[in-house]
Amino acid sequence: METKVAEIAPEIYRLSTFVPDIAPPAGFTFNQFLVDADEPLLFHTGPRAMFPSVFAAVGKIIEVERLRWISFSHLEADESGAMNLWLAAAPKAQVTHGELACMVSLNDLADRPPRPLKDGEVIDIGGKKLHHIDTPHVPHGWDAGLFYDETSKTLLCSDLFSHAGNTKPITGESLLDPAIASENAFLATALTPLTAPTIRKLAALKPKTLAVMHGASFEGDCAGALNALADFYAQRLADSL
Repeated sequence: METKVAEIAPEIYRLSTFVPDIAPPAGFTFNQFLVDADEPLLFHTGPRAMFPSVFAAVGKIIEVERLRWISFSHLEADESGAMNLWLAAAPKAQVTHGELACMVSLNDLADRPPRPLKDGEVIDIGGKKLHHIDTPHVPHGWDAGLFYDETSKTLLCSDLFSHAGNTKPITGESLLDPAIASENAFLATALTPLTAPTIRKLAALKPKTLAVMHGASFEGDCAGALNALADFYAQRLADSL
């Protein structure tokens, strides 16, 4: 496996591993995001099998021992599978997540006690201010939550806008149609009455960049993109009733 590094926003790096055997023939990317600051944060750990490759990629940007925070949206192999491997590799690192995730899973699963965050809490990691947002079941998982970097106006949006292909790091082209195609193929998003309103809440932040976990990240009218995605899920829910 080869993990490629690209800076998608000031001091926010996409660590991307392409896996051709998933979603053939297009294949699928697995992206982690390193937020470089006085106290660097890794968002998504990657699965355990990808750890050596992602570890090497992080090492191209910072000394891994400097890693201070580890987080992810929800408990799932590609989001958190290598969590304890990172804790072992970075002795000063601590997992941080929403209070619910810590209570139901991470207090037990993490090798060191995690730091719980309240909905809306902002952590200053030295040069970056990360706003934690509880997003239950968006994209999926009761424990789901996201980070918005207030400094660069980047939303670390996990599986939202997931799409197939060996994509370029960042694009200004619409991700809506590719994301809908992937949603139709995988049915990965939890569809509830709160799905669309939660996504509209993210749109209200008016981010400049969307750091997408699977596929290219997006730079442009992020609020418009998020509202369009919310419209899609709202219509899908209405059609199901």
